[in-house]
Amino acid sequence: MPRSLSLRMIAALLTLAGSGGVALQSPARPAVPVHQAQVECRFLAAPQAFRGSDGKIHLAYELRVTSFYSGDRPLRLTSLAIYPDGGSTPLQTIAGTALSSLLSQPPEKAGDGGIAMPAGQTQTLFLWLALPPGTPPASLRHQLTFAEPDGGIERADDVRLRLAPGAPISIGPPLRGGRWLAVEGPGNHLSHHWGSMVAIDGTLSIPQRFAIDWFGLDAGNHSVRGAHDNLAATSDEDWVGYRHDVLAVADGVVVDARDGAPNGKPLAPEAASDDLTARTLYGNFVILRIAPGVYAHYAHFERGSVAVRIGQRVRRGMVIGRLGQSGAAGAPHLHFHLSNRQTFERSEGLPYVIDAFTALGGSKVEDTFDPAKPVVLAPSPKGKRRAEMPLDGSVVTFP
Repeated sequence: MPRSLSLRMIAALLTLAGSGGVALQSPARPAVPVHQAQVECRFLAAPQAFRGSDGKIHLAYELRVTSFYSGDRPLRLTSLAIYPDGGSTPLQTIAGTALSSLLSQPPEKAGDGGIAMPAGQTQTLFLWLALPPGTPPASLRHQLTFAEPDGGIERADDVRLRLAPGAPISIGPPLRGGRWLAVEGPGNHLSHHWGSMVAIDGTLSIPQRFAIDWFGLDAGNHSVRGAHDNLAATSDEDWVGYRHDVLAVADGVVVDARDGAPNGKPLAPEAASDDLTARTLYGNFVILRIAPGVYAHYAHFERGSVAVRIGQRVRRGMVIGRLGQSGAAGAPHLHFHLSNRQTFERSEGLPYVIDAFTALGGSKVEDTFDPAKPVVLAPSPKGKRRAEMPLDGSVVTFP
Protein backbone atom coordinates (compact mmCIF):
# COMPACT_ATOMS: atom_id res chain seq x y z
CA MET A 1 0.00 0.00 0.00
CA PRO A 2 1.42 3.45 -0.96
CA ARG A 3 2.39 5.59 2.04
CA SER A 4 0.22 8.51 0.87
CA LEU A 5 -2.86 6.28 0.78
CA SER A 6 -2.18 5.01 4.28
CA LEU A 7 -1.98 8.59 5.60
CA ARG A 8 -5.21 9.53 3.85
CA MET A 9 -6.99 6.52 5.41
CA ILE A 10 -5.78 7.50 8.87
CA ALA A 11 -6.96 11.08 8.36
CA ALA A 12 -10.37 9.84 7.23
CA LEU A 13 -10.69 7.57 10.22
CA LEU A 14 -9.79 10.41 12.57
CA THR A 15 -12.44 12.58 10.86
CA LEU A 16 -15.07 9.85 11.30
CA ALA A 17 -14.09 9.36 14.93
CA GLY A 18 -14.53 13.03 15.60
CA SER A 19 -17.99 13.00 14.02
CA GLY A 20 -19.07 9.90 15.97
CA GLY A 21 -18.85 7.54 13.00
CA VAL A 22 -15.96 5.27 14.03
CA ALA A 23 -14.15 5.31 17.41
CA LEU A 24 -10.52 4.42 17.69
CA GLN A 25 -9.82 2.06 20.64
CA SER A 26 -6.88 2.67 22.92
CA PRO A 27 -4.49 -0.25 23.30
CA ALA A 28 -5.81 -2.83 25.81
CA ARG A 29 -3.95 -3.03 29.09
CA PRO A 30 -2.03 -6.25 29.50
CA ALA A 31 -3.78 -8.76 31.77
CA VAL A 32 -2.30 -9.09 35.24
CA PRO A 33 -0.89 -12.61 35.52
CA VAL A 34 -2.33 -14.82 38.25
CA HIS A 35 0.22 -16.89 40.15
CA GLN A 36 -0.10 -19.83 42.49
CA ALA A 37 -0.72 -18.58 46.03
CA GLN A 38 2.02 -19.42 48.50
CA VAL A 39 -0.41 -20.29 51.28
CA GLU A 40 -1.55 -23.32 53.23
CA CYS A 41 -5.28 -23.79 53.93
CA ARG A 42 -6.66 -26.12 56.60
CA PHE A 43 -10.08 -26.77 58.10
CA LEU A 44 -10.49 -27.57 61.78
CA ALA A 45 -13.34 -30.05 61.32
CA ALA A 46 -15.75 -31.34 58.70
CA PRO A 47 -19.02 -29.38 59.04
CA GLN A 48 -22.47 -30.96 59.09
CA ALA A 49 -25.52 -29.19 57.71
CA PHE A 50 -28.35 -28.38 60.12
CA ARG A 51 -31.52 -26.31 60.19
CA GLY A 52 -31.44 -23.23 62.40
CA SER A 53 -34.34 -21.51 64.13
CA ASP A 54 -34.36 -18.99 61.26
CA GLY A 55 -35.65 -21.82 59.05
CA LYS A 56 -32.46 -21.96 56.95
CA ILE A 57 -29.99 -24.80 56.41
CA HIS A 58 -26.58 -23.75 57.72
CA LEU A 59 -22.95 -24.78 57.79
CA ALA A 60 -20.56 -23.46 60.42
CA TYR A 61 -16.82 -24.10 60.03
CA GLU A 62 -13.37 -22.52 60.16
CA LEU A 63 -10.71 -22.02 57.48
CA ARG A 64 -7.14 -21.41 58.70
CA VAL A 65 -4.89 -19.72 56.14
CA THR A 66 -1.11 -19.53 56.61
CA SER A 67 1.07 -17.39 54.33
CA PHE A 68 4.40 -18.68 53.02
CA TYR A 69 4.93 -15.71 50.70
CA SER A 70 8.64 -14.98 50.34
CA GLY A 71 8.43 -11.22 49.79
CA ASP A 72 9.33 -8.53 52.30
CA ARG A 73 5.80 -7.11 52.47
CA PRO A 74 2.66 -9.16 53.24
CA LEU A 75 0.16 -10.63 50.87
CA ARG A 76 -3.41 -9.40 51.30
CA LEU A 77 -6.43 -11.68 51.06
CA THR A 78 -8.88 -9.77 48.87
CA SER A 79 -11.59 -12.29 48.02
CA LEU A 80 -13.03 -15.64 49.10
CA ALA A 81 -15.55 -17.48 46.92
CA ILE A 82 -17.22 -20.73 48.05
CA TYR A 83 -18.66 -23.12 45.47
CA PRO A 84 -20.74 -26.30 45.87
CA ASP A 85 -19.08 -29.41 44.48
CA GLY A 86 -19.24 -29.33 40.70
CA GLY A 87 -20.90 -25.91 40.67
CA SER A 88 -19.80 -22.81 38.77
CA THR A 89 -21.90 -20.30 40.75
CA PRO A 90 -20.59 -19.48 44.22
CA LEU A 91 -22.77 -20.02 47.27
CA GLN A 92 -21.13 -16.99 48.82
CA THR A 93 -18.44 -14.47 47.89
CA ILE A 94 -16.80 -12.26 50.51
CA ALA A 95 -14.45 -9.51 49.37
CA GLY A 96 -12.68 -6.36 50.53
CA THR A 97 -13.61 -4.91 53.90
CA ALA A 98 -16.21 -7.63 54.50
CA LEU A 99 -13.42 -10.20 54.92
CA SER A 100 -12.38 -8.68 58.26
CA SER A 101 -15.80 -9.53 59.68
CA LEU A 102 -14.89 -13.24 59.40
CA LEU A 103 -12.21 -12.89 62.09
CA SER A 104 -12.94 -13.63 65.74
CA GLN A 105 -11.37 -10.28 66.64
CA PRO A 106 -12.01 -7.93 63.72
CA PRO A 107 -9.87 -4.79 63.60
CA GLU A 108 -11.57 -1.58 64.67
CA LYS A 109 -11.06 -0.20 61.18
CA ALA A 110 -11.07 -2.72 58.35
CA GLY A 111 -8.62 -2.10 55.54
CA ASP A 112 -10.02 -1.51 52.08
CA GLY A 113 -7.92 -4.27 50.61
CA GLY A 114 -8.99 -7.20 52.81
CA ILE A 115 -6.84 -9.07 55.35
CA ALA A 116 -3.06 -8.68 55.61
CA MET A 117 -1.23 -12.02 55.53
CA PRO A 118 2.41 -11.57 56.71
CA ALA A 119 4.73 -14.46 55.91
CA GLY A 120 4.57 -17.23 58.50
CA GLN A 121 1.36 -15.95 60.09
CA THR A 122 -2.08 -17.58 60.17
CA GLN A 123 -5.54 -16.08 60.03
CA THR A 124 -8.68 -18.05 60.94
CA LEU A 125 -11.85 -17.30 58.98
CA PHE A 126 -15.12 -18.24 60.70
CA LEU A 127 -17.62 -19.18 58.01
CA TRP A 128 -21.40 -19.25 58.42
CA LEU A 129 -23.20 -20.34 55.25
CA ALA A 130 -26.90 -20.52 54.42
CA LEU A 131 -27.40 -23.28 51.85
CA PRO A 132 -30.06 -23.26 49.12
CA PRO A 133 -33.05 -25.60 49.56
CA GLY A 134 -32.49 -29.22 48.74
CA THR A 135 -29.86 -31.80 49.52
CA PRO A 136 -26.64 -30.24 50.88
CA PRO A 137 -23.57 -30.67 48.66
CA ALA A 138 -21.11 -33.41 49.51
CA SER A 139 -18.18 -30.98 49.40
CA LEU A 140 -17.24 -27.34 48.90
CA ARG A 141 -14.54 -25.70 46.79
CA HIS A 142 -12.92 -22.50 48.08
CA GLN A 143 -11.17 -19.97 45.86
CA LEU A 144 -8.93 -17.47 47.67
CA THR A 145 -7.49 -14.47 45.86
CA PHE A 146 -4.52 -12.48 47.21
CA ALA A 147 -2.93 -9.20 46.17
CA GLU A 148 0.85 -9.06 46.00
CA PRO A 149 2.57 -5.87 47.26
CA ASP A 150 3.57 -4.91 43.69
CA GLY A 151 0.03 -5.31 42.34
CA GLY A 152 0.27 -8.90 41.19
CA ILE A 153 -2.34 -11.55 41.95
CA GLU A 154 -1.99 -14.92 43.63
CA ARG A 155 -4.76 -17.47 43.90
CA ALA A 156 -5.54 -20.74 45.67
CA ASP A 157 -8.24 -22.06 43.38
CA ASP A 158 -9.03 -25.57 44.55
CA VAL A 159 -9.26 -25.68 48.36
CA ARG A 160 -11.66 -28.57 49.03
CA LEU A 161 -13.71 -29.39 52.10
CA ARG A 162 -15.77 -32.56 52.41
CA LEU A 163 -18.92 -32.22 54.54
CA ALA A 164 -19.83 -34.67 57.30
CA PRO A 165 -22.59 -36.90 55.91
CA GLY A 166 -26.02 -37.45 57.40
CA ALA A 167 -28.23 -35.38 59.63
CA PRO A 168 -27.26 -33.94 63.04
CA ILE A 169 -28.46 -35.72 66.17
CA SER A 170 -31.94 -34.78 67.42
CA ILE A 171 -32.32 -34.19 71.15
CA GLY A 172 -34.90 -33.09 73.66
CA PRO A 173 -34.74 -29.75 75.50
CA PRO A 174 -32.26 -29.31 78.37
CA LEU A 175 -34.85 -27.26 80.30
CA ARG A 176 -38.62 -27.19 80.55
CA GLY A 177 -41.34 -24.56 80.28
CA GLY A 178 -40.58 -20.91 80.96
CA ARG A 179 -38.84 -18.51 78.64
CA TRP A 180 -35.19 -19.04 77.78
CA LEU A 181 -32.72 -16.80 75.97
CA ALA A 182 -29.89 -18.34 73.93
CA VAL A 183 -26.82 -16.24 74.81
CA GLU A 184 -23.47 -16.44 72.96
CA GLY A 185 -25.19 -19.00 70.77
CA PRO A 186 -24.73 -20.67 67.37
CA GLY A 187 -23.99 -18.37 64.46
CA ASN A 188 -22.09 -15.81 66.54
CA HIS A 189 -18.37 -16.28 65.92
CA LEU A 190 -17.60 -13.22 68.04
CA SER A 191 -18.85 -15.06 71.13
CA HIS A 192 -16.55 -16.65 73.71
CA HIS A 193 -17.97 -20.00 72.57
CA TRP A 194 -17.44 -20.36 68.82
CA GLY A 195 -14.71 -17.74 68.74
CA SER A 196 -12.53 -19.52 71.32
CA MET A 197 -10.05 -22.02 69.92
CA VAL A 198 -8.41 -24.37 72.42
CA ALA A 199 -4.82 -25.56 71.81
CA ILE A 200 -3.95 -28.51 74.10
CA ASP A 201 -1.30 -31.23 73.59
CA GLY A 202 -0.58 -29.99 70.08
CA THR A 203 -4.23 -30.20 69.02
CA LEU A 204 -6.35 -27.20 68.06
CA SER A 205 -10.10 -27.58 68.49
CA ILE A 206 -13.32 -25.66 69.18
CA PRO A 207 -15.29 -27.56 71.84
CA GLN A 208 -17.98 -24.87 72.16
CA ARG A 209 -18.71 -24.32 68.46
CA PHE A 210 -22.49 -24.70 69.03
CA ALA A 211 -22.66 -23.97 72.77
CA ILE A 212 -25.49 -21.95 74.33
CA ASP A 213 -25.67 -20.16 77.67
CA TRP A 214 -29.37 -20.43 78.57
CA PHE A 215 -30.67 -17.52 80.65
CA GLY A 216 -34.15 -17.67 82.18
CA LEU A 217 -36.62 -14.86 81.43
CA ASP A 218 -39.86 -13.84 83.13
CA ALA A 219 -43.12 -13.03 81.31
CA GLY A 220 -41.79 -9.54 80.55
CA ASN A 221 -38.58 -10.99 79.06
CA HIS A 222 -36.37 -9.83 81.95
CA SER A 223 -33.60 -12.03 83.34
CA VAL A 224 -33.34 -10.22 86.70
CA ARG A 225 -36.00 -9.54 89.34
CA GLY A 226 -36.25 -6.38 91.44
CA ALA A 227 -34.45 -3.05 91.41
CA HIS A 228 -30.67 -3.03 91.90
CA ASP A 229 -28.01 -0.36 91.66
CA ASN A 230 -26.04 -2.68 89.39
CA LEU A 231 -25.81 -6.36 88.50
CA ALA A 232 -22.96 -6.90 90.96
CA ALA A 233 -25.45 -6.06 93.73
CA THR A 234 -27.74 -8.96 92.77
CA SER A 235 -27.78 -12.39 94.36
CA ASP A 236 -28.26 -15.71 92.58
CA GLU A 237 -31.89 -15.75 93.73
CA ASP A 238 -32.54 -12.52 91.81
CA TRP A 239 -31.93 -14.26 88.50
CA VAL A 240 -35.01 -15.78 86.89
CA GLY A 241 -33.39 -19.05 85.77
CA TYR A 242 -31.78 -19.89 89.11
CA ARG A 243 -32.61 -23.34 90.52
CA HIS A 244 -34.68 -24.45 87.54
CA ASP A 245 -34.54 -28.17 86.79
CA VAL A 246 -32.02 -29.28 84.17
CA LEU A 247 -33.01 -32.28 82.04
CA ALA A 248 -31.27 -35.12 80.23
CA VAL A 249 -31.66 -34.37 76.52
CA ALA A 250 -31.56 -38.07 75.57
CA ASP A 251 -31.16 -41.53 77.02
CA GLY A 252 -27.54 -42.04 77.97
CA VAL A 253 -24.86 -42.79 80.53
CA VAL A 254 -23.18 -40.37 82.93
CA VAL A 255 -19.49 -40.47 82.02
CA ASP A 256 -18.36 -37.61 84.27
CA ALA A 257 -19.90 -35.40 86.95
CA ARG A 258 -18.97 -33.23 89.88
CA ASP A 259 -20.77 -31.55 92.77
CA GLY A 260 -19.44 -29.52 95.69
CA ALA A 261 -17.90 -26.57 93.86
CA PRO A 262 -18.99 -23.32 95.55
CA ASN A 263 -21.74 -21.14 94.15
CA GLY A 264 -20.46 -17.91 92.68
CA LYS A 265 -21.67 -14.35 93.12
CA PRO A 266 -22.98 -12.48 90.07
CA LEU A 267 -20.28 -10.46 88.30
CA ALA A 268 -17.69 -11.25 90.97
CA PRO A 269 -14.09 -11.38 89.67
CA GLU A 270 -13.04 -14.87 88.60
CA ALA A 271 -9.61 -16.34 89.05
CA ALA A 272 -8.10 -17.28 85.68
CA SER A 273 -7.21 -20.95 85.36
CA ASP A 274 -3.92 -22.14 83.92
CA ASP A 275 -5.65 -25.22 82.45
CA LEU A 276 -8.75 -25.65 80.31
CA THR A 277 -10.70 -28.67 81.54
CA ALA A 278 -14.20 -29.46 82.72
CA ARG A 279 -13.02 -29.26 86.34
CA THR A 280 -11.46 -25.83 85.93
CA LEU A 281 -14.29 -24.31 83.87
CA TYR A 282 -17.60 -26.06 84.49
CA GLY A 283 -17.96 -25.80 88.28
CA ASN A 284 -20.59 -28.42 89.13
CA PHE A 285 -21.35 -30.35 85.96
CA VAL A 286 -22.68 -33.46 84.24
CA ILE A 287 -21.45 -35.05 81.01
CA LEU A 288 -23.62 -37.68 79.30
CA ARG A 289 -22.73 -40.06 76.49
CA ILE A 290 -25.92 -40.04 74.40
CA ALA A 291 -24.63 -41.80 71.25
CA PRO A 292 -21.33 -43.22 69.99
CA GLY A 293 -18.97 -40.25 69.81
CA VAL A 294 -21.61 -37.78 71.05
CA TYR A 295 -21.40 -36.23 74.52
CA ALA A 296 -23.74 -33.71 76.15
CA HIS A 297 -21.95 -31.20 78.41
CA TYR A 298 -23.86 -29.33 81.14
CA ALA A 299 -22.09 -26.77 83.33
CA HIS A 300 -22.56 -24.38 86.29
CA PHE A 301 -25.06 -26.38 88.39
CA GLU A 302 -26.06 -25.12 91.81
CA ARG A 303 -23.93 -26.66 94.54
CA GLY A 304 -25.55 -29.75 96.02
CA SER A 305 -28.03 -30.15 93.15
CA VAL A 306 -26.33 -32.73 90.90
CA ALA A 307 -28.73 -35.67 90.99
CA VAL A 308 -26.76 -38.33 89.07
CA ARG A 309 -23.50 -40.22 89.50
CA ILE A 310 -20.81 -41.50 87.15
CA GLY A 311 -21.87 -44.73 85.46
CA GLN A 312 -25.58 -44.13 85.98
CA ARG A 313 -27.98 -44.61 83.08
CA VAL A 314 -30.44 -41.79 82.53
CA ARG A 315 -33.61 -41.43 80.50
CA ARG A 316 -34.54 -38.45 78.37
CA GLY A 317 -36.38 -35.81 80.43
CA MET A 318 -34.91 -36.99 83.74
CA VAL A 319 -33.85 -34.22 86.15
CA ILE A 320 -30.05 -34.33 86.47
CA GLY A 321 -29.50 -31.15 88.51
CA ARG A 322 -30.48 -27.50 88.95
CA LEU A 323 -29.35 -24.36 87.15
CA GLY A 324 -26.84 -22.38 89.17
CA GLN A 325 -23.66 -20.32 89.06
CA SER A 326 -20.56 -22.35 89.77
CA GLY A 327 -17.27 -22.42 87.90
CA ALA A 328 -16.46 -19.85 85.21
CA ALA A 329 -19.87 -18.17 85.17
CA GLY A 330 -20.62 -14.49 85.67
CA ALA A 331 -24.31 -15.02 86.49
CA PRO A 332 -26.73 -17.95 86.92
CA HIS A 333 -27.28 -19.77 83.63
CA LEU A 334 -27.02 -23.23 82.08
CA HIS A 335 -24.11 -23.83 79.74
CA PHE A 336 -24.92 -26.61 77.25
CA HIS A 337 -23.18 -28.07 74.23
CA LEU A 338 -22.50 -31.34 72.41
CA SER A 339 -19.03 -32.53 71.43
CA ASN A 340 -17.27 -35.62 70.13
CA ARG A 341 -15.36 -36.34 73.38
CA GLN A 342 -16.22 -36.44 77.07
CA THR A 343 -13.34 -34.08 77.83
CA PHE A 344 -13.47 -30.36 77.17
CA GLU A 345 -9.95 -30.24 75.80
CA ARG A 346 -9.22 -31.77 72.36
CA SER A 347 -12.94 -32.04 71.56
CA GLU A 348 -14.90 -30.63 68.62
CA GLY A 349 -18.33 -29.08 69.11
CA LEU A 350 -21.10 -30.88 67.21
CA PRO A 351 -24.32 -29.51 65.70
CA TYR A 352 -27.69 -30.79 66.90
CA VAL A 353 -31.37 -29.97 66.60
CA ILE A 354 -33.99 -29.86 69.35
CA ASP A 355 -37.02 -31.85 68.31
CA ALA A 356 -39.65 -29.35 69.55
CA PHE A 357 -39.76 -25.82 70.95
CA THR A 358 -41.65 -22.59 70.41
CA ALA A 359 -39.79 -19.52 69.13
CA LEU A 360 -40.98 -16.22 70.64
CA GLY A 361 -38.56 -13.74 69.02
CA GLY A 362 -35.07 -12.47 69.71
CA SER A 363 -33.19 -10.31 72.21
CA LYS A 364 -29.75 -9.32 73.46
CA VAL A 365 -29.02 -10.40 77.01
CA GLU A 366 -28.00 -6.88 78.08
CA ASP A 367 -31.50 -5.66 77.16
CA THR A 368 -33.02 -8.06 79.72
CA PHE A 369 -31.19 -6.85 82.83
CA ASP A 370 -33.33 -3.87 83.90
CA PRO A 371 -36.87 -4.83 85.01
CA ALA A 372 -37.92 -1.17 84.78
CA LYS A 373 -37.31 -1.08 81.02
CA PRO A 374 -39.71 -2.90 78.66
CA VAL A 375 -38.14 -5.58 76.50
CA VAL A 376 -39.50 -5.73 72.96
CA LEU A 377 -38.46 -8.93 71.24
CA ALA A 378 -36.93 -8.52 67.82
CA PRO A 379 -38.97 -9.94 64.93
CA SER A 380 -37.77 -13.34 63.85
CA PRO A 381 -39.40 -16.59 62.79
CA LYS A 382 -41.93 -17.39 65.51
CA GLY A 383 -44.19 -20.26 66.43
CA LYS A 384 -43.68 -23.97 66.89
CA ARG A 385 -40.38 -25.25 65.58
CA ARG A 386 -39.44 -28.83 64.76
CA ALA A 387 -35.94 -30.27 64.47
CA GLU A 388 -34.12 -26.93 64.52
CA MET A 389 -31.21 -25.45 66.45
CA PRO A 390 -31.93 -22.27 68.44
CA LEU A 391 -29.57 -19.58 67.16
CA ASP A 392 -27.84 -16.76 69.01
CA GLY A 393 -30.33 -14.36 70.59
CA SER A 394 -33.34 -16.67 70.22
CA VAL A 395 -36.04 -16.50 72.92
CA VAL A 396 -37.83 -19.83 73.20
CA THR A 397 -40.09 -21.84 75.43
CA PHE A 398 -39.84 -25.60 75.83
CA PRO A 399 -42.65 -28.13 76.31
